[in-house]
Amino acid sequence: MLKTSSRMESSTSPIDFLKSTLSKLLSDSTKPSSKSTSTSTKTSSSLRKKSISAFQSELTFSESLKSFRYRDLKTTTRNFRDILAEGGLFGRVYKGWLDVNKSTLTKPGSGIVVAIKKLNVESFQSHSEWLAEVFNLGQIHHENLVKLIGYCSEFDNRLLVYEFLPRGCLENHLFRRSGQPIPWSTRMSIAIDIARGISFLHNLDTQVIYRDLKVSKILLDSVFKAKLSHFSLTRDALTEDDTRVAIQGQVVGTHGYAAPEYAARGGLTTKSDVYSFGVVLLELLTGKRVMDEIRPDFEKTLTDWAKSFLSDIRGVLKIVDTRLGYQYPKKEVQGAAALCLQCLHIDPNYRPAMRDVLATLEQLHTSRDHARTLGEKDSISNAG
Repeated sequence: MLKTSSRMESSTSPIDFLKSTLSKLLSDSTKPSSKSTSTSTKTSSSLRKKSISAFQSELTFSESLKSFRYRDLKTTTRNFRDILAEGGLFGRVYKGWLDVNKSTLTKPGSGIVVAIKKLNVESFQSHSEWLAEVFNLGQIHHENLVKLIGYCSEFDNRLLVYEFLPRGCLENHLFRRSGQPIPWSTRMSIAIDIARGISFLHNLDTQVIYRDLKVSKILLDSVFKAKLSHFSLTRDALTEDDTRVAIQGQVVGTHGYAAPEYAARGGLTTKSDVYSFGVVLLELLTGKRVMDEIRPDFEKTLTDWAKSFLSDIRGVLKIVDTRLGYQYPKKEVQGAAALCLQCLHIDPNYRPAMRDVLATLEQLHTSRDHARTLGEKDSISNAG
């Protein structure tokens, strides 16, 4: 565990100091600048270096996280040549190997595979997100959140070491045109897994908002169990009377997935996550991307096109993924569609809480399984 600085006041705990530093860092990164581009660049670089220095000397993480050496990360990734995925603004994700008995990185081909995410050191915003990810996942653990194993912080190098999920992201399976489509039952299980993860975050003592939910951030293990990854989590703000308030700031979201009120005004609440979940549920239902320029104009935005079908109990069957070949229970599909429509309500006040979304999905899926079990018993009885 990293040591705390002697400059930190004795009355301030390391975790409180971390919260304060992280909050200021995120706030500074979203303030507009009236200075020239060169001045802005220098300021950003200065802030990043200052925050890195503060991180190295003053921030304390959970004891469950392992601190790895950069040279060991280079070795296990074959000098960062074993690429698993492009990480966008953050950087790339590499394949590494971990000795589970010693909790140390090892040479390629031995131990278990881990995913290593490397920060693009030129991006100040990525650095603030890196801090947020380490801070949140260092304290938060759940079966539907990708497990953070450890980190590296040496000079300008910032890396995270995660458990490896062999089936990759949901996006690659849901929208591929070749091979077998994901069965309906598996899609519902994935939706329940996602809802469990989000509901868990929303119901922590210090509420957490996921902020940028989309299919590319949902990873699958070998049996298609879904876990949330690539965190840009935001802890909810509280007023003096303990009332939840929307967090204001730079909009960090993806077009099509971001709730309309968040995209327009930047006000972030748990209902923003509910809207994004509704979009993902709609993609699971239809097998279509939320945004697709190849589709006709009236179908380019999936949510706009689908809403009229979602409100029609019979019409909804017209937009179910055709690759499923009608191999799905109609009532469960109709129930999922009705829930989807609630999550996508234009007014956030009319969207259900995530715990209610989870309860509805579980009830739909359990009822289907129960009905199927009864049917099997009747068949056996009749056969006898």
